[in-house]
Amino acid sequence: MKKIVIPVAGLGTRFLPATKAIPKEMITLVDQPLIQYVVQEAVSAGFTDIILVTHSSKQAIENHFDLNFELKASLMAKQKEALLEKLAAIIPDHVNIIAVRQPEALGLGHAVLCAAPVIGEEDFAVLLPDVILNTGSDDLKRMVLAFENSQKSQIMVEPVPESEVDKYGIADCLGKPLNPTESTPMAGVVEKPSQADAPSNLSITGRYILSNQILALLKETPKGAGNEIQLTDAIASLIETQGVHAYCLAGTSYDCGDKLGFVKATVQFAMAHPELGTEFTQWLKTIK
Repeated sequence: MKKIVIPVAGLGTRFLPATKAIPKEMITLVDQPLIQYVVQEAVSAGFTDIILVTHSSKQAIENHFDLNFELKASLMAKQKEALLEKLAAIIPDHVNIIAVRQPEALGLGHAVLCAAPVIGEEDFAVLLPDVILNTGSDDLKRMVLAFENSQKSQIMVEPVPESEVDKYGIADCLGKPLNPTESTPMAGVVEKPSQADAPSNLSITGRYILSNQILALLKETPKGAGNEIQLTDAIASLIETQGVHAYCLAGTSYDCGDKLGFVKATVQFAMAHPELGTEFTQWLKTIK
């Protein structure tokens, strides 16, 4: 499995006014844009074809992964070796960045369909860039292995407080509790249920390993919530036809599509930063 779809066409309205002229995915988390973290996660998991489903206003994302010859030449002339290494680390030479347009905001399912001509007949992954996993997490790689071993599509989930289940899509795993890295069959997905109606406290976390059959199901999926083509509706059909497993996250996730989640991630990533971490942590202790 080499192809992964990353939808980046959203307008980032929750982060206005910061996102008026800058793509949300290009906002920096300490010293890297958000999109770089998720691409690095995909590359670490073995994906080599990164399919960005994008919008005409998001050219900065494509430019970030493109070669800037003038900048590279300037750094070489000044012998800025450390900065040259950082530039080279943005995207390895063996990885392809492929951009396709989503002309209308018609939902996550529609975004995946926009990538269908590039996906072809292969199984693939979907990674939502709002969700950032802790540095060094190998959960995506473990999901791929779980897919290869079971030949069942995998949906990443993580437990949330029962009082917050109404904020998320919740996986129905027939009442079975999940341990980290464990994968188990799903009976369905309930979108933002009440606490009384929630089948579990396992929320969907923005990582999907999908059988190619999902594309055919998406083409037949009518518009649902928000008058959009919902990926979860097609997953419900895939559960019935092929079966789908829930994979339980072992690492830590941060919702960087939410302002508070972004701030929390900033603090955690700054504390873990190899250059800034010690000094930043010491400074935090001085805050009253």
